Amino acid sequence: MDRYLFTAAIRNDGGTPLFRSTRGRSGQLTGHGMSRQDVFSMIRRRSRKAGIDAALCCHTVRATGVTVFLDNGGELETAATIAAHESTRTTQLYDRRGDDIKLEEVERIRLS
Repeated sequence: MDRYLFTAAIRNDGGTPLFRSTRGRSGQLTGHGMSRQDVFSMIRRRSRKAGIDAALCCHTVRATGVTVFLDNGGELETAATIAAHESTRTTQLYDRRGDDIKLEEVERIRLS
């Protein structure tokens, strides 16, 4: 975060958006926060550049953040606060910890 604040030259700009839009393709930051479309485009562009073929979106990143936070011992209530969810039930929808299929489970499948 410190590196980002230094590189973006916004360390002393309290009360302004942390993640800002740019002027066209110039890379020059504006004083305005990124729109949803800006974020979506950035995620798609960077995932393609990284060679990730899956269709990623803002909710993918949000689910990853919630899951990693919980995996590292974070509390569901804190995750809900960070995600600005009014209910932990909503936050649970983003928890992907149970999505992994264990190899042992797959090996239970037998074809006779």
